[in-house]
Amino acid sequence: MEDDFDARKKGFFQLLMRNRLTVVGLIGVLVIVLMGIFAPFIAEKPKGYGSEILLSPSTNHWFGTDNLGLDIFAEMVWGARTSLFVSLVAVLVAIVIGVPAGMISGYKKGVIGSIIDSLIDIFLTLPILPLMIVIAAVIGSSILNVAVIIGIFSWPSLARVTRNATLKISELQFIEVAKCLGIPTGNIIFKHILLNIMGPILVNITLIMATAVLSEAGLSFLGLGDPTTWSWG
Repeated sequence: MEDDFDARKKGFFQLLMRNRLTVVGLIGVLVIVLMGIFAPFIAEKPKGYGSEILLSPSTNHWFGTDNLGLDIFAEMVWGARTSLFVSLVAVLVAIVIGVPAGMISGYKKGVIGSIIDSLIDIFLTLPILPLMIVIAAVIGSSILNVAVIIGIFSWPSLARVTRNATLKISELQFIEVAKCLGIPTGNIIFKHILLNIMGPILVNITLIMATAVLSEAGLSFLGLGDPTTWSWG
């Protein structure tokens, strides 16, 4: 079973690398991540007000300046740090809660699955933005708090996608064989099912990352973000 798992994992990554659009997208993401990590070496951190207002792009200001006289390229570079941090934290929170909940809900079709499915439905019907505003106002307006709040309200969609994919996979013959061989439920869920549902999970993760950037921008606009940081929003 271990050899079969390793072979399928290797095949998944080989298939991923054969897709040119996927490779281009991964390169783009890598460039953005590196830009955020090495921001201090790329551009000076924007601060205060500048005298060069609304300048056109030039060798000194690659993207020009804004109405505050700040360099737009520097804002974009440093904003990458904040936006990546918010999206990554939100995604991690959503994954930790949503993926196990969705897989257990899809695999366990009894009382446990029904309870988790009901929780997913409840969270999906909640008014997300008003609740995020209230919670952010109560616990404080730091970037970490905002990211965790966004992640807490992002897990239901990931759990629903994971659940639906798990339902399909759990009915296939190789899962029945694994059950007959006496393989522990945890191994079946996280080794034999998870790898086969990575496609829809990865797609939903990218949507959560994009939504996290927009949500952080909305909360910051309402005064619930960190006023000392820059973000793409």
